[in-house]
Amino acid sequence: MSKSIYAAQEPSFRGTLQVNVTSSVGFIPVKDATVTISNSDAPENVLEQLITDESGQTEVVELSAPNIAYSLEPQQPRPYTDYNITVTAPGYEPVSIVGSEILPDELSLQNVSMNPLETAGGEAEEDINIPEHTLYGEYPPKIPEEEIKIDPESGEIVLSRVVIPEYIIVHDGLPSDTSAPNYYIRYKDYIKNVASSEIYATWPESSIYANILAIQSFTLNRVYTEWYRARGLPFTITSSTAYDQKFIYGRNIYSNIGRLVDNIFANYLSRPGVQQPIFTSYCDGDRVTCQGLSQWGSSYLGEQGYSAIEILRYYYGNDMYINTATAVSGVPSSWPGYNLNIGASGGKVRQIQNQLNRIAQNYPAIPKITADGIYGNQTADAVRAFQRIFNLPVSGIVDYPTWFEISNVYVAVSRIAEPGT
Repeated sequence: MSKSIYAAQEPSFRGTLQVNVTSSVGFIPVKDATVTISNSDAPENVLEQLITDESGQTEVVELSAPNIAYSLEPQQPRPYTDYNITVTAPGYEPVSIVGSEILPDELSLQNVSMNPLETAGGEAEEDINIPEHTLYGEYPPKIPEEEIKIDPESGEIVLSRVVIPEYIIVHDGLPSDTSAPNYYIRYKDYIKNVASSEIYATWPESSIYANILAIQSFTLNRVYTEWYRARGLPFTITSSTAYDQKFIYGRNIYSNIGRLVDNIFANYLSRPGVQQPIFTSYCDGDRVTCQGLSQWGSSYLGEQGYSAIEILRYYYGNDMYINTATAVSGVPSSWPGYNLNIGASGGKVRQIQNQLNRIAQNYPAIPKITADGIYGNQTADAVRAFQRIFNLPVSGIVDYPTWFEISNVYVAVSRIAEPGT
């Protein structure tokens, strides 16, 4: 029985979708793009046709999804419904996405990057095919590795401290496959992609939190030890589940996963006396077992009320703890250590005001403000507008995730004017 038939039998289960469209040249939202949505089982039947606003975003639409119980136990019918999305806009190469995954009761964010025709070299359509989720499809199990990497000659690892990189270079294939493409992906976007590919957003928050920490520590171990670069390979990590963790180019991410990553992206897992992030092996725990975290097991433990650290220690031992990187690459300055709110003043406030004003050149839904270093109602309104556009809790307060998201977007839009970009 197909997934669409299951969804038709249980129409009370719905998920939501928002499509966000930007230009691949610069960080410019594409206004008035036409977004067409159909079920992958019946692509000829259009379900929704939407137009993007000045921020390049569609309205949030409801779509049928399977029973939520399917995503809470293994060996169930497919727990998500596949949708096809096509995007067209004057002056841009069309984009076609097959297999965007909608889970019940969750907001899916489908980001679309469109190539301007003058850089695309024609009107050929870009086709993105999203394969089955790793918990549902068939993927090779992880090849076991030591959790702590030691250089046999020096007895040391490569880097002197843990730094959150600005980009991850993902090799979309086996390490030996020289024909596979390499993708430059912002670190947070990479983690959101992998988490959305490896676990279900319907799981308990503590389970999702634990899995994100394992994914981040795994990734930062590859960064810290320069695992592939030390072997003469021009990438950070692969998309092969046999060697690394699943990254799916062009896939949708889930809002709740994205917000958790925004809050904890600088965290990783450590053991006493070990500086490098721990190489945290994990597996689904149903079809494949391993020495590390069981993904399905983590879901069950979350349902039983275990916290994220309790889940992690259940699988990795009681000497595992959560650490935080002291440096984040690619941002103008680090988090000041406190929230900026109405009544705040000084250089940090002025910095945020200047950054928001630059972002507003690309995203005019963000009101321009006076960069006077005083956090008043106008600044709070601009922050709220930014938070709405970039899927952050709308508080009007520059907290930890908002600070870094403003910094990341500011860097992205500022690079438009840089030579060679």
